[in-house]
Amino acid sequence: MLVKLENPAYLSKIVDIISELVTEVRIKVNEFGMSITAIDPANVAMIGFKLPKSAFSEFEAGSEVLGVNLDNFKKILKRCGAGGSLILEKKENQLEIRIYDKIKRTFSLNLIEVESEDKEMPSLEFSSRVEMLSNYFVEAVEDCAVVDDACSFIVKEGKFIIEARSLNSARSEFSGDEVKIEAEDCKARYSLEYLQKFIKGAKLCDRAILNFANEHPLRLDFKAGHFELSFILAPRVETDN
Repeated sequence: MLVKLENPAYLSKIVDIISELVTEVRIKVNEFGMSITAIDPANVAMIGFKLPKSAFSEFEAGSEVLGVNLDNFKKILKRCGAGGSLILEKKENQLEIRIYDKIKRTFSLNLIEVESEDKEMPSLEFSSRVEMLSNYFVEAVEDCAVVDDACSFIVKEGKFIIEARSLNSARSEFSGDEVKIEAEDCKARYSLEYLQKFIKGAKLCDRAILNFANEHPLRLDFKAGHFELSFILAPRVETDN
């Protein structure tokens, strides 16, 4: 297996985001490209990443599964400079990582056994879909994090609302003029601890796609021309005091 990626800074940023949820992953490299699917240890969130074959300038691979420690992997990827290129080549039980910018640098990363079932992002049904500018979503989530540890996604009377309520409150309201809403009235509550990790993907893509339903998991997608980064988050079920 040998693959080459030009301007790999976005891969470094994505691996950094994934590493906040899991410490080890199985990276699949096959005829379709590169992908990662993982579930966080608390079984609250799931992350999926796809980098198609067309994103690589060179691609020689059959079907490989690379078990890596993400902390070690991301430290190496952060050594990539802007405008450089990255080559990943499997050599026995090592992943050789070659970085080309002003000079050629070579790292070897020991491959590990990762105990994980082969999973794919599940196909879920949602009643509501909202597409919005990523920075709108980031601001709304950060506003809610000031006052509580969870926020509600609400669709009501054709408007999309993100709000948090405790002793204090925060609320962002969007109409169909600002965001694309294809939804029925519903409400679901989600952990802000996880959402604050997810929204780091907004730096890589200018639009966020939210799919959810009444007291139902959230699917959040950031899609660019050369990659897909997706999250699924279990709802925070409200209980009566």
